[in-house]
Amino acid sequence: MARKTPPSPPERAKPATPPSAPGKELQAFPNPAPERDYLIHFDVPEFTCLCPLTGQPDFAHFKIDIVADRFCVETKSLKQYFWSYRNEGAFHEKVTNTIVSDIVKAIAPRYVRIHADWFVRGGIRTLVTVEHRQKGWKPAPKVDLPGA
Repeated sequence: MARKTPPSPPERAKPATPPSAPGKELQAFPNPAPERDYLIHFDVPEFTCLCPLTGQPDFAHFKIDIVADRFCVETKSLKQYFWSYRNEGAFHEKVTNTIVSDIVKAIAPRYVRIHADWFVRGGIRTLVTVEHRQKGWKPAPKVDLPGA
């Protein structure tokens, strides 16, 4: 007895307006605990931009550490912000510094550090780390807990 192929499910219609799109505006919300320093860590493993000289894609893994002051970065806007670089030409050092500057402009954090691990291109892997500290801000001393 021959098996019948099940019918294909109907194809989902493309929305007239996409639910999200790339954008350069970083949104912020009030820090829920401005009275203390705490670390917010973002891991962005799929960053893409274009080499400004060749137009070839460049890929990077970004790690972002922020100690917020009065405001925090809203995650969806951060995703759309990173997405906005997908078709832009940018040198590794420039884009990493620009991202720190844009975060500082959007939320004026006490501290921000971005570590960008740019994937190998032409046999060279590039690592770029950029920091910004609010004037006068110093981190609390590290506490080492036994057994931790």
